[in-house]
Amino acid sequence: MAISSSSSYALTFFISYLLITQLGIANSQPVLNSVEQESVYRVLESLNSDVPWRSLFPDDLCSSAPHGVVCGYTTMPTETDPGTVNVLELSFGYVSDHNPNPPCGPNSTGFLDPLLFASFPYLQKLFFYNCFTQQPVSLQAFSRVGSFLEELVIVENPSLFGSLNESISNMKNLRRLVITGTNVSGEIPYGFGLLENLEEATLSRNRLAGTLPENMSKLKKLKILDLSQNGFEGNIPADIGGLQNLIKLDLGSNLFSGDFPASMKGLKCLELLDLSYNKFSNSGIPLFFSEMSKLKVMHLSGNELGGAIPDIWGKLRGISAIGFSGVGLVGNIPSSIGVFLSNLTYLALDNNKLIGGVPLEFGRLKLLNELNLKNNNLSGRLPFSAKFVSRLGGKLEVQGNPELCLDKRAFMSFTKVNRNLGHLKVCHSVENPKSALPNIISASSIGYKVPIGYQVPSLLVTFLWLFFI
Repeated sequence: MAISSSSSYALTFFISYLLITQLGIANSQPVLNSVEQESVYRVLESLNSDVPWRSLFPDDLCSSAPHGVVCGYTTMPTETDPGTVNVLELSFGYVSDHNPNPPCGPNSTGFLDPLLFASFPYLQKLFFYNCFTQQPVSLQAFSRVGSFLEELVIVENPSLFGSLNESISNMKNLRRLVITGTNVSGEIPYGFGLLENLEEATLSRNRLAGTLPENMSKLKKLKILDLSQNGFEGNIPADIGGLQNLIKLDLGSNLFSGDFPASMKGLKCLELLDLSYNKFSNSGIPLFFSEMSKLKVMHLSGNELGGAIPDIWGKLRGISAIGFSGVGLVGNIPSSIGVFLSNLTYLALDNNKLIGGVPLEFGRLKLLNELNLKNNNLSGRLPFSAKFVSRLGGKLEVQGNPELCLDKRAFMSFTKVNRNLGHLKVCHSVENPKSALPNIISASSIGYKVPIGYQVPSLLVTFLWLFFI
């Protein structure tokens, strides 16, 4: 089977790396037991049969092993006992030159016996990157991993299939569960809520579905919950606010519906909130979002929420990104966004029903590099300076607002920087009162008939003219 250029590079770099690192390794620790030694060989051969693993690493794998195989003491040595070593970490899949794990071949086999991983009773970390890309591999191959496991990370493995089952609850010490970019399907089992040591659950870009288990609020140590780009539905659990250590909550691109639970105001540590592209509707943007004072990113786009933009920004001064595209917003844009959000870099309010002018205060947003206001009903002058327009360039989008206009003097220079602004009309000039009065006086002095509205005493006219100039 032909090997791709990227796979060939990874394999060449990996072999060069291991030849260098094997030089001078001292055999100063106990030998790995034969069962684990053989199991490591078998896993490596299953993942990449193009590499002669046994001849490259003929000795004890705890003394001389590929980069991704890590051993450690499970019984410490004493004066009379040399101690015991076991495999603690297994990482497969070439990531970079700085992290040269054993590369997985294009012919990675689906015959990974679950009993292989049962051979590592003290395994703490299991990592696969871009290993299962062609041959189907069942998630159940990892179901017999021991209870010492702390990290299970499976990234970009599109041919991995199967479902999470209740056996996951046996992984009592699990801190990180990352399964992303796979074909894993089904629901999240009840046992998931029993992983009381879990700190990260990233299950994005899979084929998971169903409703979320109600006992998820028991995961008191959870800091990251990312379930984006799946097929989950139903309501967000009412007591999700019990996850008080949560820093990231990403439920974007699913089928969630209903209201935002009021308990969310208890997420005091939350920095990233992404609920975009679901089926939430008619709830508006809740005022209690202001209670999440550490928020830095808020994405709600693609939900028909309706209502006005709440004036809550004085309590959310750390926000750097707001995504409110296509959420059915009405009313004016609060000027307080420009007053309080000095860290704002991204603001999307496009495809709504907003009216009124663009706040002059937006010009104060020195870090802003993307502003999308297109397809609303905004009106009046675009109040930005040349420097502001130049900084944002094409990332300033205001088209689709028929009553928005640009000053004639700025039109040419602005449209050179941003072609999108060429769709705006030129603002009508307001007649200058300074020029009107001298014309009236001049007309009177040479005998022209002055319109009735302008027939005022000449002394008063002269006074007004002097006043305005």
